[in-house]
This record gives sequence, C-alpha cells and structure tokens, in this order.
Amino acid sequence: MRHLLETVHGLKPVILMILVQFILTGMNIFYKLAANDGMNMRVLVAYRSILSAAFTVPLALIFERKYLTKLTWVIIVEAFFCGLFGLEKVRLGTTTDKAKVFGILIGIGGAMVFTFYKGVEIKIWSTNVDLLKHKNHTQLHKDNSTSHHIIGSCLAFASCVCFGMWLIIQSKLSKKFPYHYSSAALMSLMGSIQSVIFALSIDRSWSQWKLGWNLRLLAAAYSGIVTSGVVLTLIAWCVSLRGPVFVASFNPLCLVLVAIAGSLMLEEQLHLGSILGAGLIVCGLYILLWGQNKEIKEKAKLLPKDSSSTNHELLKVVVDDDHGDGNGNAITTKAESST
Repeated sequence: MRHLLETVHGLKPVILMILVQFILTGMNIFYKLAANDGMNMRVLVAYRSILSAAFTVPLALIFERKYLTKLTWVIIVEAFFCGLFGLEKVRLGTTTDKAKVFGILIGIGGAMVFTFYKGVEIKIWSTNVDLLKHKNHTQLHKDNSTSHHIIGSCLAFASCVCFGMWLIIQSKLSKKFPYHYSSAALMSLMGSIQSVIFALSIDRSWSQWKLGWNLRLLAAAYSGIVTSGVVLTLIAWCVSLRGPVFVASFNPLCLVLVAIAGSLMLEEQLHLGSILGAGLIVCGLYILLWGQNKEIKEKAKLLPKDSSSTNHELLKVVVDDDHGDGNGNAITTKAESST
C-alpha cells in the first residue's frame, strides 16, 4: 500500500501536466470559435488576463495572505530579468540523461512532422459535427495564403521562445517566492495591464469590448479562469517540483489533442503526417518520462534510510540542478514521523 501511495504521489506532476494539455486544447477550440464569431483576439487576450487576475487574486489573499509580506521589488524585478541568465543544465554522462535528451529530440521531431508534413488524408471517424459552420468559416479557409502561413509560423516560433523564457523565469521565481497562488495572481495582474494597454493602443473601438450572454463571454471566461487561472497555478507547481524542461516537454501533446478535437468538433481532416507526428510525440514523451523516473529512483537509492521509522514519511527529491544546492546535489526534505 505504501509503495502504491508513493507511486501515485510521484505521478502527480505527470497527471497534472496531461490535464493542462487537455485544458489548453479546450482553449484552442474556444479561440477558433471566438475568431469565427468575429471577436477581436487582442480583446479576448485582455479579458483572459483580467478574469484570470479576478480569479487568482482572491485565492492568494485567502490561502497565502501571510506570505505576501515576502513579495519585494527585488522579486518582481527578477521575475522580468532572471530568465535571461538561466538555463537548465544538460548532462550526457548517464543513460538516463541521454534518454531524456533523446526523448526531447524525438518529441520535437514529431512536432515538426505534425506541423509541416500532411501526406494523404486519413479518415478514421466522422461525427458530422462542425461548430464553425458560420459566415466567417469560409473566409477563414480562403485566408490561407502563403504569406499568412509565413507570418503565422514566425508568430508561433516567437510564442514558443517566449513560453520557454517564461518557464525559466518561473523556475527562478519559485525558489525565492514559492507561493503558487500569489505567483499566478502577480503574473495575471501584470498580464492584464499589459494586454489592455496593447489592445487599446491598436483598437479603440469600444464595440469590440462588449460581452453578452454568448460565445464571446464563454470563451473569455474559459480562457481567463480555467486556462490562465488554473493552468498558471498548476504549471508553477510542476515547475517548482520537476523543472522547466519537464513542463515544456508536454507541449507537443497539445498538438495531438487539438487535432483530435478539431476532427471531432470542427470537421477538420486528419492526414498521414498527423498520425506519424502524433506517434513520435507520444514516444518521445514516454522516453523522457522513463529517463526522469529512473533518475529519481537512482537519486533515492543514494539517500540514507532511517530504519527506526515505522510510519509513513514524506520524501521530496528534487532532481535538476536548478533545484539543488548549486553543486549538482539534490536537496531532500523529510517530514517528522507521526505517531
């Protein structure tokens, strides 16, 4: 029973990151529906940050109010700049390290195949459901020029770079300010200010900001409360436990889930490249998780065992150097035994 509990506890970051990818898949579907409805995406992003702040700030005040005194200007400034000086160290000395790097490379290769190679059309299922059957749907397909593909690819690449830098910043921040609700609230507040200023500087039409009891409100609420509010907290927790590379390695999985959801709800077609890319992504993720799990077990074997303890103990092993003592050694903490 104890071994089962330890196994489940060790799988928590994996389960939560898979949940994050499902949530992000829902966000992608809502974004497509909102764009098809004619909603300004800059306004949607602004509402997303505003609603995220409205959701996370009360949580921070309720659960972490006594820790807010530790929030200093130094921490805020480091949250902006420390990402420029961090990178998680990569070692190739052991089999587990090689497996992690190999898994990451396979996942990236799968994502490239998934994105840039189509191949023949594959008809696996058909639900005859197309939520995009509106007046803007045809226009979205007509706007499929080469220049738009190039611009979209550049923006997607920039988004990946920014996301990677954010993960590194979050890793650094979690060591000095390990309070996930407060961290998510701080990021949401800053994001709302920045996104509102950006949206208003480009589009000043107040008609774009009107929300009724419609799809636009649902998209804003989901992306703000669920995607930003919940996901930011989960990612902050997983980054503090397993590091930024672990979190980033799950991102290609979202491509697979979006393709499946798109084919089921938006009548989007699957192609051979989608199947091959999805297979490589899953294989790469499995190899990476295998390497990390084996590394955790090897680290745990090096820890001294307390033979006098007869009760359950909580043991936390931080594997990567970003969460070690600075010399490559893992930091371990053990809770007192309860009688």
